[in-house]
Amino acid sequence: MSANLSVLAATLDEAARTATAATQLIETHPDLTIEDAYAIQLLNVQHRWARGERRAGYKMGLTSRAKMLQVGVSEVIWGRLTDAMRLEEGGTLSRARYVHPRVEPEIAYIIGKPLSGEVSAAEALAAVEAVAPAMEIIDSRYKNFKFSLPDVIADNSSSSGFYVGAWSKPSTDVSNLGIIVEVNGRAVQVGSSAAILGNPVRSLVSAARLVGRAGESLQPGDIVLAGGATAAHSLTPGEHIRTVFQNLGAVSFTVGA
Repeated sequence: MSANLSVLAATLDEAARTATAATQLIETHPDLTIEDAYAIQLLNVQHRWARGERRAGYKMGLTSRAKMLQVGVSEVIWGRLTDAMRLEEGGTLSRARYVHPRVEPEIAYIIGKPLSGEVSAAEALAAVEAVAPAMEIIDSRYKNFKFSLPDVIADNSSSSGFYVGAWSKPSTDVSNLGIIVEVNGRAVQVGSSAAILGNPVRSLVSAARLVGRAGESLQPGDIVLAGGATAAHSLTPGEHIRTVFQNLGAVSFTVGA
């Protein structure tokens, strides 16, 4: 199987680069394991680094208990962020760059000192330099937005872009903030940051543990997206997306062609 990992990674990289849907990996490789999937993810992102992109941090996925039960897992998944994935807050998103993009509200942390391995919530918070409202663009590169768990992990856990709002001091309590996602001024999703594992800091703890297992660590300057706080909204050209976070501010963008 290992000999095929680089080929599968190149296939997914090309699908993302050209916004072309690909066949699920599990269809042709039913023996694909979670370990294989993370190896493919790293090879996939290495293509981006080779093109000059730089690491920007990590994203956490499957951070709601409901999603975990739905896919039969007991632990969150993760992906990698690059600087090219960061989008201009308030700007226009090019819909044509994606296969079937969706957006979900997130809490973002920026790391102030290295963090890795088994840590407590207090230790994780002590490594945080600031927190901010954020939105993530998720875009599975698979046909019909259908995939298995190894498929989604290999595809960088569907992470495709992200917006970050104004940073607030690290002591800001983000454990249970009201969140409203608006499309053209109309609320389409209402939720709370508590939907992220009951408290987003638990996602940060998970991030330190999981990247540590991969021999990596959260480094100063890294951004960590804690996970979706509501269901994702599918994006259509002409929409103005604005997400309002209680006590944190708002993040917005417009969907272009």
